[in-house]
Amino acid sequence: MDSLQTLQSLGISLPSPAYIFGAVLFGLIGIAVYRRGKRAGRRRSRWLGVALMLYPYAVAQTWLLYVAGVALCVGVFFDRG
Repeated sequence: MDSLQTLQSLGISLPSPAYIFGAVLFGLIGIAVYRRGKRAGRRRSRWLGVALMLYPYAVAQTWLLYVAGVALCVGVFFDRG
């Protein structure tokens, strides 16, 4: 456990289970959207899928992960028409 205390003293903390769940959930949705967009030949859907897969790497707060994920999913919903 010394390594965990060392990381915490450096300001590095492990993500919460809620964060990990959200990252996996939105990543899976992103893969599905990307594949559907590729099959249908829709560029916007493909880019929304890529954004859903990659944005958790740029977001550190759990609440912001869910807000951005829901916003991107709303964009996918309105793009499907």
